Amino acid sequence: MTQALLNRVDFFLADEAATAALGRWLAPALLPGDAVLLSGGIGAGKSHLVRALLRARLGPALEVPSPTFTLVQPYDDDTGMTILHADLYRLTHPDEVLELGLDVAFATGIALIEWPERLGQHRPANPLDLMLSPLGEGRHATAQGPARLMTRVAGFAASRGQHD
Repeated sequence: MTQALLNRVDFFLADEAATAALGRWLAPALLPGDAVLLSGGIGAGKSHLVRALLRARLGPALEVPSPTFTLVQPYDDDTGMTILHADLYRLTHPDEVLELGLDVAFATGIALIEWPERLGQHRPANPLDLMLSPLGEGRHATAQGPARLMTRVAGFAASRGQHD
């Protein structure tokens, strides 16, 4: 099912605390079949945002290792739904995505994907694309995706007195 897309939203994350706050803000809005594609260079805050999102959703004491070497780290919520955190930096071909089981997460779970440009033709339908890039002491964030999630992102930016 295709969802309406809002124009992109650009906003500033002043520090790591603001990046974590965005993850916490998004956590309750994600539903089965949602994918968040996190782009940005090394050190842009992708993993930091995912850790905050997972801890907000699954508990503050959750250990959230980086999946840089394991490629995919699965988590199950209290309903039995799987949330996959994937770091695709080391993939050499887009078809490796199928071996990781991401296609199943795109259909029935929640997928949090770092380095999504490595997905190639396996990019999920209607993801929330979130691009983070360093800007001064903080990060510039750009988001685009399904209206339901973009409303949530726009609400986050507005709560911080920012406009797109």
